Amino acid sequence: MKLMLALLQQEGEQAIETPGGVLGAIETAGEWFIGLFQAGAEVFVGFVTGIVPLVIVLLTAFYTIINLVGEQRVHGAARFAAGNMLTRYTVLPVLAVFFLTNPMAYTFGTFLDEKYKPAFYDSAVSFVHPPLGLFPHVNPAELFVYLGVAEGLRQADLPLGPFAVRLLLAGLVVILIRGIVTQYITLFLARRQGVEL
Repeated sequence: MKLMLALLQQEGEQAIETPGGVLGAIETAGEWFIGLFQAGAEVFVGFVTGIVPLVIVLLTAFYTIINLVGEQRVHGAARFAAGNMLTRYTVLPVLAVFFLTNPMAYTFGTFLDEKYKPAFYDSAVSFVHPPLGLFPHVNPAELFVYLGVAEGLRQADLPLGPFAVRLLLAGLVVILIRGIVTQYITLFLARRQGVEL
């Protein structure tokens, strides 16, 4: 309505008064409501012209690599990574998240004994956000988390590269700690309740 009034005034027509009181409040609420959806549409257009093509190209590239390397080799590397605690909660979740993305990454738990599956899941689910700055294909549905922080850094004129690398490295430390702690908690609770794993 305000835009229409401004256009009418520019054309030299007689200005129309904006109603006050209840009608003015309804008009303001209606403009706010439509403005909310217009802002959402602008964000959506930004995604369609920016991040969506990038994610599609990255997914295509990684699926091509998996097909070239061979699915059996990728599975073999996963079985090797499940061999000890250090690689089980760092290398295996990284491979799973990088190649299979969220939520398929959790299927790599099939290479583990039952007693290690809860800890692997904890590690993998904790790693779907840290690599987003370098590899947005791993969790495109939640890219807004990284983009929000990145926008704050951009507004502060800070570089994004070092932040993305530090986030990835911090994520590796966190998933290792979470995996080890969850493994010990799982084993403790299983023994306490008499469950054989």
